[in-house]
Amino acid sequence: MRVSHFAAAIAAATLVISIGAARAETIKFKADLTGPAETPPTDSKGTGTLTATYDTATKALAWTIDYSGLTGPAVAAHFHGPAPAGKAAPIEAPLQPPLESPIKGSATLTDAQAKDLMDGMMYFNIHTAAHKPGEIRGQLEKAM
Repeated sequence: MRVSHFAAAIAAATLVISIGAARAETIKFKADLTGPAETPPTDSKGTGTLTATYDTATKALAWTIDYSGLTGPAVAAHFHGPAPAGKAAPIEAPLQPPLESPIKGSATLTDAQAKDLMDGMMYFNIHTAAHKPGEIRGQLEKAM
């Protein structure tokens, strides 16, 4: 009789774990980086594309950023939030050098950062010597 209770407990625990794992998902994000999207807007001819994946279970955000046409080398690059397009916000996740294109990396987000990301309130920008506040920027949005 004890064996059957043990087996039932194992089966119940497995079901709970399976349900929890089913709720975890990987969500894709993207951003088009341009000068006019920067705050304040720039006349930069630079452009870029950010693609990212976010794992809701581990809160890991992994990204690849490709860019070209900047006025000079990237001197800084950051994720900012919370802010809608056109508004400035504090740095939430600074990137570490090297910052040459393509930039690849990952970070584990806090609960607040994860909320900003999921709510569309996170943006990414690249700074240059000629555009210290930021040369190109893009709002992260869920990709299809």
